[in-house]
Amino acid sequence: MPAAIRTIVDPRFAAELTRRRLERGLSLRDLAHVAHYSKSFLHDLESGRARPTCAVARELDTALDAGGELAVMVVDPPSVTTPDDSDRLAYLAANPTRLDAAGVHLLATILATQRRLDDALPAPMMLPMCLPQWHAVRDLAAHVRGPHAGELHAVAAEWTQFVGWLYAETRNDSQAVRVLIEASREADAVNSGPLAAQAENFRGYIERQRGNARGIVRHFLAAYHTPGASPSQRVGDAVQAAHGYALLGDRPAAVRLLGEASDLTTAAESEPPPATAYWLTPTFSRMGLGLAYLALGDRGSAVDNLRTGLGALPEDQRGAEWTVEYRQALAAATA
Repeated sequence: MPAAIRTIVDPRFAAELTRRRLERGLSLRDLAHVAHYSKSFLHDLESGRARPTCAVARELDTALDAGGELAVMVVDPPSVTTPDDSDRLAYLAANPTRLDAAGVHLLATILATQRRLDDALPAPMMLPMCLPQWHAVRDLAAHVRGPHAGELHAVAAEWTQFVGWLYAETRNDSQAVRVLIEASREADAVNSGPLAAQAENFRGYIERQRGNARGIVRHFLAAYHTPGASPSQRVGDAVQAAHGYALLGDRPAAVRLLGEASDLTTAAESEPPPATAYWLTPTFSRMGLGLAYLALGDRGSAVDNLRTGLGALPEDQRGAEWTVEYRQALAAATA
């Protein structure tokens, strides 16, 4: 497995550091004097040739009176392995035929930690950490043999889907679509309805960011009708497909799907969401309902659903990048 990254740095850090310095009218020499770093080191930071530590980012933030905006762009990577775990991962990479249940569990734990971290960190900071591990897991899956190979292939399929989502969040749409198409193939190969449906759901998200109403309908309907999708997934997919129909001006189709989503709610609330879509709480789809009602012109229902959905999010998800469109929709509905 790849060596641990020393720090996770937002790719925008170098440009933001330069912007902040110039905004304050400081030369590199001036900033070096104030922050007590060498001019050459600061030049390397601004050119991207040097990687800042968390302490360096905090000190430069203070020196430039950036109000914490520079500091939050550099974080320590999460600790998800012990030294013994790291030895096990290195052993598995070198001996893929020796994969055991503990090795699969360790990889699944690392992936789960990364997915949770995505709720707190911007996707541009996540990708440099996740891509090397994704490639390593896929390489391991390509060579693994034995009774646990199927379990590893399922983990690798979910990792592919997660990387596709990160590309979607960064609005690298073409790369996101390419990876999510592969995620769909891998989900089918491991016979996972939840993973297959979620890959289509993420493609629907991309089309929503593009403002392509037909694409919204196409992919969310595909997710909704995917065999094996969980009830909680189907509720959310029906609601988001209804939003697409509302944007197209097809009110009857939108209302019909909202009714189908309502009929599925009891089943969705009676069982937990799949681990691959852990965020699908009973109130999560209220945000999608808010978008649909706003597109249908029902501002009152839009406000009620958006406020309820956003208010029910766990603390670690409230600042996630994917919440921005819902907060913007709430602002539009209350304007």
